Amino acid sequence: MADNIIHLEEIRKSYFIGKNELPVLKGISLDITKNEYVALMGPSGSGKSTLMNIIGCLDSPTGGRYVLNGQDVSKMEDNALAEVRNQEIGFVFQQFNLLPRLTALENVALPLVYAGMGKKLRIEKAAHALEMVNLTDRSHHKPNELSGGQCQRVAIARALVNNPSLILADEPTGNLDTKTSYEIMSIFNDIHSKGNTIVIVTHEEDIANYSKRIVRLRDGVIESDKINTTASVH
Repeated sequence: MADNIIHLEEIRKSYFIGKNELPVLKGISLDITKNEYVALMGPSGSGKSTLMNIIGCLDSPTGGRYVLNGQDVSKMEDNALAEVRNQEIGFVFQQFNLLPRLTALENVALPLVYAGMGKKLRIEKAAHALEMVNLTDRSHHKPNELSGGQCQRVAIARALVNNPSLILADEPTGNLDTKTSYEIMSIFNDIHSKGNTIVIVTHEEDIANYSKRIVRLRDGVIESDKINTTASVH
């Protein structure tokens, strides 16, 4: 278990509507090791978003055990979870979630503000992260001056800036055209090749096909978990 970034043991999650229990995850066990590139797939209602929220420490399981990079986070209180989230996980969302009044550089530096880092070091680190996604020339532009693909690159740089143990991407190409989607996925390939662990949640086969391993969910359980022998490189 030493190399596992993620260790999930019989994870269950239920929601309650009145007295009725609605089980969404029904005993998920999964290990993801350092520098793996995994896609979580499944139709709507399969539990993949719920699982992503638990992996991302945005939600806690109803039952089971979750160890993230050596820390058991399954029973943590919200404040402790938020701290783990900021230190360990870089998020990339479908909607980019950039602040409109801030420049690309300021958006990327935001997690470092929350971490209490001094301004000079913040700017250095944010500039380096933008360089990693080939966006140095747009660092002083605001989101409304950037294309969708550029906004997503800013979001990826923001996810990388803290040097997290895990990059978690939720439908990262959902708002992008095909050509831009492939450009974004090739950036994820680059990030992975530099040693980062990536978990991507998607319902699109061609996007999942960039990953090295595909875990498919259906009705709250893992339906299949296979190494992807035909990983795309565009």
